[in-house]
Amino acid sequence: MSRFIPAPEKIQQARALIQKARDLPVPADGGRSDFSYIAQVKAYLQEARDLVKFIPRTPSATADLKAQVSQIFQEADQADREILH
Repeated sequence: MSRFIPAPEKIQQARALIQKARDLPVPADGGRSDFSYIAQVKAYLQEARDLVKFIPRTPSATADLKAQVSQIFQEADQADREILH
């Protein structure tokens, strides 16, 4: 059975995953044709999104938590554009 992770900790972990995607070493060709690199970046960003996606639906979610989750989604989308395009 998995342990309960509080929402603020999930948000921190999601930000760490986004940073991990940014910190991946870029292949020599820029990464545009390296499918392994692309898959790793996409996996980190998707894991970050999945980690926080249900927080706004919880009854204890405050407006601040909802705003932070929205910011995580924006950061993940921006990282995807910056890294892979």
